[in-house]
Amino acid sequence: MENGAKPAVQWLDISAEQAGQRIDNFLLRILKGVPKSRVYRLLRKGEVRVNKGRIGPEYRLQSGDQVRIPPVRVAESPAGAPPPGAVLQRLADAVIYEDERLLVLDKPAGIAVHGGSGLDYGVIEGLRALRPQAPYLELVHRLDRETSGCLMIAKKRSELRSLHDLLRSGAVRKRYLLLAMGDWHQGPWKVDAPLKKNQLSGGERIVRVDPEGKAALTRFRHLESYAGASLMEADLGTGRTHQIRVHAAHAGHPLAGDEKYGDPRFNRRLRELGLKRLFLHAHYLAFEDTERQRAIEVSAPLSADLRGVIQKLETSSDTARDNG
Repeated sequence: MENGAKPAVQWLDISAEQAGQRIDNFLLRILKGVPKSRVYRLLRKGEVRVNKGRIGPEYRLQSGDQVRIPPVRVAESPAGAPPPGAVLQRLADAVIYEDERLLVLDKPAGIAVHGGSGLDYGVIEGLRALRPQAPYLELVHRLDRETSGCLMIAKKRSELRSLHDLLRSGAVRKRYLLLAMGDWHQGPWKVDAPLKKNQLSGGERIVRVDPEGKAALTRFRHLESYAGASLMEADLGTGRTHQIRVHAAHAGHPLAGDEKYGDPRFNRRLRELGLKRLFLHAHYLAFEDTERQRAIEVSAPLSADLRGVIQKLETSSDTARDNG
């Protein structure tokens, strides 16, 4: 809405591409700048109508629906600074797979998947800045800010719905490489421990193993042993927040570079070997989409900085064996 323009009732026809999303999420996208509390109040009061009838926030839009949006003045907010050019270039270089429906990035570590919580931008804002003409770009799933690797971006609403269905059914195979503390070659290979989110006093989010938490399953596989560390692969049975990090720590093998759940002495040792971030990388992603008769398999190798840490560990382990 232009500055000073008087708000007016909007009537929007829902296309097949828009169908399937909840009305509250749809409104939050359409009414950018309107507080979330205001959007839900509009729904509660029945000011938003679908096909002239009242609906709740959980209503899922259908193709052909007509949505009435009441006059709402969108607060003008200063345009945020676009992501720096260097960040945009990193994202442009990070595309490892693309077709007409899907884009997969090898997400760089240190970039959040989206802005918010004090961050001006994330991967999705960067991609939209890179591709201003793209009609649709949405995150299919998330990776922690410090985690690198395969991240899916839907280019169509129908693709987002399809991939969410596959994720819920466990049909998307996701594997991670991680460096853990200690010798993990004897297991445990399966960590089945419920996880519960907690909010600390400073607003920081932390996840703990808790009998009252949500079910969570991670399968680990040993790849290599070094002096005091193990290279492992993790296969997610569920997709809980911080799941691999918490399950590894619960098993007694916290991740290298993990400032929240890790071991300070182990982290210091790895910093001396050049590790500057969490050693967790989503290296493999695959799924079969029978509806569209396609199979997708994507892999992202370890970045140069993580390979360098492994090489130093190999050298120190060889030296220790020679001296032994």
